[in-house]
Amino acid sequence: MKTILLKFAGPLQSWGTDSKFETRHTDRFPSKSGVIGILSAAFGFKRDDDANIQKFNQLDYAVRIDQEGELLKDYHIAQKHNKKGAFDRSYVTNRYYLQDAVFTVALGHEDEEWMASIEKALRYPYFQPFLGRRSNPLTADFFIANNDSDVMTNIENLKWQASPWYKRKYKVDKLTIYADANLIEHGSISMVRDRVLSFSQRERKHGFRPIRRKCVPVIDDIAVEDHNAFDSF
Repeated sequence: MKTILLKFAGPLQSWGTDSKFETRHTDRFPSKSGVIGILSAAFGFKRDDDANIQKFNQLDYAVRIDQEGELLKDYHIAQKHNKKGAFDRSYVTNRYYLQDAVFTVALGHEDEEWMASIEKALRYPYFQPFLGRRSNPLTADFFIANNDSDVMTNIENLKWQASPWYKRKYKVDKLTIYADANLIEHGSISMVRDRVLSFSQRERKHGFRPIRRKCVPVIDDIAVEDHNAFDSF
C-alpha cells in the first residue's frame, strides 16, 4: 500500500461541488473531484478522457483541515456577446473562495507502480495544476511525501501543517478528517456529489460518494512561542 501526502495552501482556494450559473460556491475543504482534476491536469488528460479520469475514483481519499480558511466573496460583472461578436448584455457573478486555508490531502492505493506514476506526474505536471480555479496555483511545497501504509495511518500521524501565525493565535487540540466512508469504521455517513463521471465541457457529470468524519489529536513537536521583536537587542 502506498500513500501520497499533499499540502494545499495559498492565499485563495475554491472547491465547488454545487455551483450553478452566476453563483460559484466553495466547500470548506477540498473535494475528491477537485483533486482528481489536479491529477488529470498533471497527467495531461483531456476533459473528455473519461476512462483515464474515472480511474482516479478508485484511490482512497482523505483530507484533514489543518487551518480553517475564511470565506471570501468576489464580485464580478461579466459581459456576454452573441455569435457575431456584438455585445449582448452584462450580468453579475458571485464567486466564493477560502482564504488562508491549509489542508492535508492523502491519496492511496495498493498498486505501487500506479502510485509512482502519480507522484511523477505531480512533480512534473503536463498542465498547470491549481487549487480549484485557474487563478489559484499550487504552492512550491505542496508535495509532502510518498509513504508506505494506508491513507488513514499516514494522515493521522502527520505533523500539524498550519502556519506559525495560526498556531500562535489558535490553541487547537484536534483536527478534523473527512474520508471515504470505508476508511473510517464508526460515525454517521454523509453523501457528497464529487464522484467524477465526466469532466467534458459538453456535459459534466458527477455521482455521489459516501464519507465519514473523524477528529484526531494534533501532533506538533515544535513549541510555538510569541515573537519578541527586541530579543536581538
